Amino acid sequence: MKYKLLDKVDSPKDIKNFSMEQLKELCAEIRHYMIECCAVNPGHLGSSLGAVELMVGMHYVYDTPEDKLVFDVGHQAYAHKIITGRREAFRKNRMKDGISGFPKRSESEYDAFGVGHSSTSISAALGFAEAARQQGRRSKVVALIGDGSLTGGLAFEGMNNAGASKADMLVILNDNNISIDKNIGGLHEYLLKITTNPKYNRAKSRVWNGLGDGWLRNTLQKFVSTTKSYLVSGSGGDLFQAMGFRYFGPIDGNDIAQVVDTLRKLRNIKGPLLLHVMTTKGKGYAPAEENQTVWHAPGIFDPETGMRQKSKKGESRYQDVFGEVLLELARNDAKVVGITPAMASGCGMNVLAKEMPDRFYDVGIEEEHAVTFAAGLAAGGMKPFCNIYSSFSHRAFDQIFHDVALQGLPVALCFDRGGIVGEDGATHHGCYDMAIYRTLPGALIAAPKDETELKNMMYTASLAQEGPFIIRYPRGYGEGADWKNADFEVMEPGRGETLLKGSDVAVIAAGPFANRALEAALKIKEEKGWNPSIYNIRYIKPLDEALVLGAAKSHKVI
Repeated sequence: MKYKLLDKVDSPKDIKNFSMEQLKELCAEIRHYMIECCAVNPGHLGSSLGAVELMVGMHYVYDTPEDKLVFDVGHQAYAHKIITGRREAFRKNRMKDGISGFPKRSESEYDAFGVGHSSTSISAALGFAEAARQQGRRSKVVALIGDGSLTGGLAFEGMNNAGASKADMLVILNDNNISIDKNIGGLHEYLLKITTNPKYNRAKSRVWNGLGDGWLRNTLQKFVSTTKSYLVSGSGGDLFQAMGFRYFGPIDGNDIAQVVDTLRKLRNIKGPLLLHVMTTKGKGYAPAEENQTVWHAPGIFDPETGMRQKSKKGESRYQDVFGEVLLELARNDAKVVGITPAMASGCGMNVLAKEMPDRFYDVGIEEEHAVTFAAGLAAGGMKPFCNIYSSFSHRAFDQIFHDVALQGLPVALCFDRGGIVGEDGATHHGCYDMAIYRTLPGALIAAPKDETELKNMMYTASLAQEGPFIIRYPRGYGEGADWKNADFEVMEPGRGETLLKGSDVAVIAAGPFANRALEAALKIKEEKGWNPSIYNIRYIKPLDEALVLGAAKSHKVI
């Protein structure tokens, strides 16, 4: 399809002279293009649809790449990529030999900071702002963070430091948790006009500078701060102002005219600023607006009807197995509870949330808190199952070590997305959990070869082992095992199994790779006449020493 304006945009410089009507048309074309591309090449669609005006507005007002735009996670960055010279490359977004689904420094000079995990933007933006100050550069810095990422502790650490340092930076809070009210409110609009007005800010600076230091200035500043805090407290401005940020908003982030007008005014105001922006996730595409959770990353779909490609019949994803088994364990044991750092549907815990909401805890994007909270639950006599994506769990290493392992508390830590995860790329690959957590004293690390082993390892973990009981399993579909009809069975820690007994060569495998090894062995046995042995180690820690030593003694090669 040909696009009247978008086809002419190869860099942000190409939109600088667009009229407001052209900017509106450009935003509509970008949305259409994103839907067209993501329908056949899946990605994180919903967040990016909601942030189109923000991306266009920021590049329209700021002089990128000299001015720095720092994203949080990067789910909302598709429009940014499309208008920064990667329009055609976007057709291979998240594909082999294509571009990354997240901002990546090595990919473009417009990607100021590489991201993929949450709550990093404010700290990184503060670093950019201080680097510019130290080097005498006048470049501006903007951090774009969503309301979900703002729950992460790192975001508040960065904000606390930035507010105290008086750094010259803007934080845009992209709040897409609720739809925008038709009437935001006269008081909010009035405060926005006042606080972003250049004359007001010049006059304010002259007044404060004229008063000099002393009790009069301090008294007046406290009075103004208290009064403004009271006026904007309904929108949360008092919290940000208490942390040293000047609060502006909220504004309609899907109104390009309001976005551009506000950013132009804020660009000339010094110090740490926070702009509260309301957007609609999935904006401009009815199916995505109506079901925002599903359309965060919908997979392949028909752009005309919104019909999504159905999953494989008769097969279960590991996350589905985890969710159903956890629910069954909770039904059978009143002490079993589930904890997730904002990944309820992604990890399958939404089924527990639906049937037993009082036994389900979504703590927000707070991996560290999730683990220590689980430790407290365990110390209090409960049996917590804490599910964290493997690569996200790295953040909670100290809590897993200090709060769980050292105290020998029975916390089941289920690491979804263990191993290579595909399109999400390097920031999400769960490649390091085995190396990291094998160092922990008293930890058990299990790797199920299929759905039934996952079920039984979860059952074994529910029997209150001492210390962290870690179960790592991959993203995606299982092996087709009949796990639903399998009875619960204890899987003794440190005990593997022999899948194929042979000679000369022994293959010791963990997780689903045991199945791939068995398939390869049977094939090579038929084609070459070789007769290898295949072992499923099951537990990465503790190792089945008898199995390993036995294999070493009876085979020439391992």
